[in-house]
Amino acid sequence: MQHFSLLDLSPIPEGGTAADALNNTIDLARNAEASGYHRYWLAEHHNMPGIASAATAVVIGAVAAATNTIRVGAGGIMLPNHSPLVIAEQFGTLATLYPGRVDLGLGRAPGTDGVTAQALRRHMQANDNFPQDVAELLGYFDDASDEAQIQAVPGQGTHVPVWILGSSLYGAQLAAYLGLPYAFASHFAPAML
Repeated sequence: MQHFSLLDLSPIPEGGTAADALNNTIDLARNAEASGYHRYWLAEHHNMPGIASAATAVVIGAVAAATNTIRVGAGGIMLPNHSPLVIAEQFGTLATLYPGRVDLGLGRAPGTDGVTAQALRRHMQANDNFPQDVAELLGYFDDASDEAQIQAVPGQGTHVPVWILGSSLYGAQLAAYLGLPYAFASHFAPAML
């Protein structure tokens, strides 16, 4: 069976508002579900006046509440902007409220300009911690362990499906190494396809 999915940035229409964009997103998700689409993902972008999906987990929750069966999730959360624990708690909460319907796609890019990236995570470092952050996040979704000093509540034991997103071989190789599904952003890098 072929599955079709949608990626939504919740664009703010010309002359419209963020409220218009979010209402359009919910309407589109409902129509996608009614039309048999399998998955509806939203993307994280910051400091972009034409996009209303910056608080991605919140918008995903609104879409999940407005639908019944379609899978909902992030395509993606830019993990360098967040601590793995916070993302585990957010998506663990979504998975607890909407069991069996939540996906988490993770990107390595900041999803914005450098100044905004610093505003999102003021202690940014030059080194790439993405592989370690993904492993930490996966650990928070696993079953409880006696050795774990920190637990994501909710989150622990939810086993939220995690995808690696990318536009280069780096993400594909990391996904293969971790045994995770990979979604390629061909609209960013068609020559790499």
